[in-house]
Order: sequence, then C-alpha cells, then structure tokens
Amino acid sequence: MVKSSQLIAVCIIASLVGLPTLSFAKARGGSGGGFSSGSRGGGYGSMGSRGSRTHQDNGAKPIEQSATAKPSTAPPPNAANSPMGQPAPTTSPSWLQRNPLLAGIAGGLAGSWIGHMLFGATESSAKTTDTEEPASSSNSSNSFGLILLLMLVGGGALYYFKRFRQTPAPVFTGLSRSTATRGSLLDISSNNGSAGRPTTDTAYTVTTEDKAAFQQLLTDIQSAWSTQDVTGLRRCLTPEMLSYFSTALAEDHSRGVHNHVEGVELLKGDVREAWSEDTTDYATVDLRWNARDYTVSTTISRGEPGYLVEGSDETSTESGEVWTFMRVREGRWLLSAIQQ
Repeated sequence: MVKSSQLIAVCIIASLVGLPTLSFAKARGGSGGGFSSGSRGGGYGSMGSRGSRTHQDNGAKPIEQSATAKPSTAPPPNAANSPMGQPAPTTSPSWLQRNPLLAGIAGGLAGSWIGHMLFGATESSAKTTDTEEPASSSNSSNSFGLILLLMLVGGGALYYFKRFRQTPAPVFTGLSRSTATRGSLLDISSNNGSAGRPTTDTAYTVTTEDKAAFQQLLTDIQSAWSTQDVTGLRRCLTPEMLSYFSTALAEDHSRGVHNHVEGVELLKGDVREAWSEDTTDYATVDLRWNARDYTVSTTISRGEPGYLVEGSDETSTESGEVWTFMRVREGRWLLSAIQQ
C-alpha cells in the first residue's frame, strides 16, 4: 500500500507539471537615348534629381537613377488602416489556458483517483488472500497518502493566488498614431524628421531669359557631348548628372564607339512645371529638336565598312525629351534631370 500511495503522489506531481506545459504548447502553436537621344546605345533611361518632386509622376518616364532616395510606397498610417489603430482580433482563451495551475491540480486529482481505483482494487484482492497483514499498516498508508495529497493541493492553491491573482497589467486600447499627442512616441510627424512633414514649395514663373538659357544649354550640352568635352559638360550639369555623362563617355570609349549630335535646332519648348524650394529654383521643360544624330566606330577608318554604326551624318532626325533645370537663387541654370 505504501508503494501505491507513492505512485499516486508521483501521478499528481506529473500532472501538475505536464498539463500546464501542454496547454502552453497548444497556445503557441498556432527614344531611345541615355543623356540625349543621340546616345542610343547607352540605355540609361531617365535619371537625375528634381528636388522634392524627383519621384513624382509628371507624365514623363519616371526617374530610374537618382541620388535622391525614393520615398516609401507604404500608405501613411491612419486610424482606419493602421495596425496600431485597429486592435488585433483576439480569441477567448480556454479555461486550461487561463488557469494552468488549477488545471494541473485537477488533472493530478483525477490521476490520483484513477490510481487509487486501480491499485486499491489490487490491494483489496491482496488482503483477501493474505490474512497476515495487519490492518494498522493499511490505515497508516491511507493516512500518509491523504496527507500528501492535501499538502500538494494546499501548496498549489497558495501558489496560484500569489502568482496569478496579482493586479493585472493595464491594457492600452484605442490608442493610435492618429490620436497620439503631439510630440509623443506615437506621433510620426515628430519622430521621422522631415519625412513626416509636407514638402513646401512655391510656384516659380519662368521668364524669357530663363527660356533662352534653357535653349542655350541644350546646344552647349549636345556640343560638349559630341566632342567628349568633360570640362564643357561640367559648366552645364549638376555634379550628379556629370557623373552619369562621364560614365557613359567611358563606356562608349570602351566599346570603341563615339556618338555625335550636331546641328541642333530647337523646335519646341514647353514648360511643364516650375517651382522653388528654399533658395533653389526648378523648371521641367518638354524639349523637341532636330539634329544629325549618329554613332561611328573609333577603330575603323571613315569610309570603310562598319565605320558608321548607327544613324546618319547627313540627315537630321527629330528627338524629344523632358529636361529639368535647377539653379541656386540668382545663379546659373544647370541640367539636373533627363526623362525620356
């Protein structure tokens, strides 16, 4: 009988440890050119920077290469669609999950009852065949098992009320970025620097002098490009655009080709948009022009087969791109972006 009482105690302890663990496990399961239409082989597409409007849709081909980082495409957080604005749906926990220790005690009691039924029956059978065992031994064993069971139940109950019946932590509901106090951690506008602030720019009126400067830049840039004059390009381009032009010239040189854009004649120039940001002015202009646009080989002599790689050195063709010019207030206009 002593062995059966010990086995009952083991069952209770195993139930207390194993059942809450099982419950926790279940809860967890669950045109063709690069910089001009003449550089057909470059394939650079649209590049450069347009200030705060670099990646805005202006009807032309979007900027593909730029030193200006592209803003995140994620929608701005608001109370309607923000995960913080909408509490995640929660399922009601089961009684086993809400009261793991009591569930373990209940399992232990059930285990001890089953064990008593099994081993008690065996003990009764043994008593009928063995009349020499004194009754006092059986009674003491039963008393020991009952005392051990009561101690386990009492200790478990005391632990439960001390551990799980403490003051619950506060639950924050209904708090989102849209309802956050200005300057708090949830206030996106005060924690992302300029990312949360609307870009402020003002309209700029393009003058006749500005248009004349744009036309002159078109001619000067194409001329410097055709003669591979990096110094001439530097006077007409932003540093970012100069790096693109220089890379394209180096690639053409590596391939053994040389692109020419000669006899440039402006056909049309329409201002799409013009604006100012702080001390910088921007103007985006549709440009169409005629020019002799052709590419020759630098390794084959003129007149030999294969010298003319592409285009015609006698016939002009029409080309068009969208150019953005920028200048620091009262400074010279520079080419800052090209869109096909």
